[in-house]
Amino acid sequence: MTISSIPEPEDVSALISETEAFLAAQEPVTQPATNVPAVTGETRRVRQLRAEVAEARLLAELQDDDTPLQLDTVRVRKRRRAAHEAARLHQLAQDPAMKAWQASRMRKLLVTVAMMSLTLALAWSTAGVQVFASEGAPAWSPSWVFAWLVEPFMSMALLVVVGARAYMATHGQPIASKTLTRIEYLFLALTLGMNAWRHLPGVADDFSLSALVLHTLGPVVAVAIVTALPIILAAFTALDHSRSTSAEACAYTPPATRRPSPSAPAEQQSDGGSETRTATPPRGRSLGDHRTSLTLLIANGALPAKPSAEAIRKALGCSRATAQTLRDEL
Repeated sequence: MTISSIPEPEDVSALISETEAFLAAQEPVTQPATNVPAVTGETRRVRQLRAEVAEARLLAELQDDDTPLQLDTVRVRKRRRAAHEAARLHQLAQDPAMKAWQASRMRKLLVTVAMMSLTLALAWSTAGVQVFASEGAPAWSPSWVFAWLVEPFMSMALLVVVGARAYMATHGQPIASKTLTRIEYLFLALTLGMNAWRHLPGVADDFSLSALVLHTLGPVVAVAIVTALPIILAAFTALDHSRSTSAEACAYTPPATRRPSPSAPAEQQSDGGSETRTATPPRGRSLGDHRTSLTLLIANGALPAKPSAEAIRKALGCSRATAQTLRDEL
């Protein structure tokens, strides 16, 4: 090494200063810790309790709202639907057309059951009539076989008369014929006599009341049906489906459509002072009641098909004006 390559002290000092400056530039710059939060005691228990308090405040606010309580539950919806359907059905049942339809169905059912019962009653008496008509003939002999046909041809003739009267009565034209009535009772009397003859006291070798009752049961039932069926059908024919029943009269009617009550004379007067006439004739019976009674009397043969007003008045005990009205309707 030569003397000229030895650095001077000033050069060494400058090199050290440059090295320190370079190292200082490479170190990260740290900000002064001026915003360091102080310790406040924010533990997990504190945070949990603060969340519970916030939840309770929200729940208290929501519980004051009654909107969920105003919603219909499933049971409430079902009950409301059932009540609405019942109200609609009740309203439909008050319709005159629905009443007429129900009466027609019931009338057909009663006629069907009555004719079936009459047929079975006449079939019941067939055996008794066969014994009477065969007069002890041997089994399967001509007399014994033809004896089985006695009751059927009488029953068919009787069913023709009864069926015709029932059909005409269901169409509002009851047959009031004393001749047909006599024919019916003639057939029934023959059937009853032939069934009961061999079991009457003094005729039967060993009289038995039970045997007599059993053999007369079929004819008695047939007599009852033939007697009752025209009366029932006449009552159906006289039905007035436009009239309100007592239950409907007690039902509430809006004030705008409420009809005046017969017990309130002041309400029966119009604005002009004229009185409203009631549909109830004297003696406490309505015109429809008198009409029903008249139809029954005609069906039973107590009155002719075209009675006079005086005959109607005497039979029903109504006023002369009502009797004339009923006569004109025939």
